[in-house]
Amino acid sequence: MARKQQTSKLSEAELRYLLLEKKRVRRQARMEHLFRTGRIRKYVPVTTVPVKQSEDVDDDPGLEPDERPAARPARRRPWLDRLLLSVEIVAVVGLVVVLLNGVGLMRTLNRETTALLQQGELTPTALFMSVVLPSGHTPPNAPGGVQPNEAEIPEHLRPLVQSMANLPVPTAGPEQAVRIQIPAIGVDAPVVQGDGWEQLKKGVGQHVGTANPGEDGNVVLAAHNDVFGEIFRDLDRLQNGDQIILFTNQRTYTYVIDTNKIVEPTAVEVMAPTNVPIVTLISCYPYLVSNQRIVVSGSLQER
Repeated sequence: MARKQQTSKLSEAELRYLLLEKKRVRRQARMEHLFRTGRIRKYVPVTTVPVKQSEDVDDDPGLEPDERPAARPARRRPWLDRLLLSVEIVAVVGLVVVLLNGVGLMRTLNRETTALLQQGELTPTALFMSVVLPSGHTPPNAPGGVQPNEAEIPEHLRPLVQSMANLPVPTAGPEQAVRIQIPAIGVDAPVVQGDGWEQLKKGVGQHVGTANPGEDGNVVLAAHNDVFGEIFRDLDRLQNGDQIILFTNQRTYTYVIDTNKIVEPTAVEVMAPTNVPIVTLISCYPYLVSNQRIVVSGSLQER
């Protein structure tokens, strides 16, 4: 009775401690009994190698903290770390190389684009060499009147020449001839691009693809001598030293005549390009017959 009264005076914490102590003593007595009877054997560690801590052992409330085996430390793999670091370094270096190559490519493209934009105006090039000299036509007093003289063109080339007759003529640029003056015979006429049948009705025609005034090359100009204004009627009166003045929208160029000759309609070599600046004037000859050509050439006096 006195013990019960003494227990009732204890606090809750003291009672809990007594209960745990009672359980521990009872458990220890049970374990000692099992050891004495040989039903279990005490574990004696033979090595100090730490073992992986088991969840079951950790969770066993019957083991004291100092009785639990130590946890095995995680094994480190330095070779894998070095491999990953090497891969990252190679990736970064590759990215830098790609970026540098991209910058170099962009600079090259910009230089090429700038060079293309700075190129001068392109000059049209003749598609093929003419088979006959321009300005050919039948005489004004011929049956049927004046018309292109297809008899001058070799028969096997006539379909080709006819197919090219209606090609569009390029618009004159600022460096191309727009007017011609020949003071010795009183010529002052406009210059148009193209020397086909319709173009020569409007004035003096420049053969497409030939040089511009003042440039190295052959400026080939043609006009009629007995129809459509008879602009080049008096070319045979010109003499060496006479002047041919060509006007562009930018400036004036003066050529001095040094050649005057009569050729066949097929003498297309007089239209060939040259390495020096010259002008070549072409017209039908003789007057009212038009079965030949008169060709007058001159060299540039000054640039």
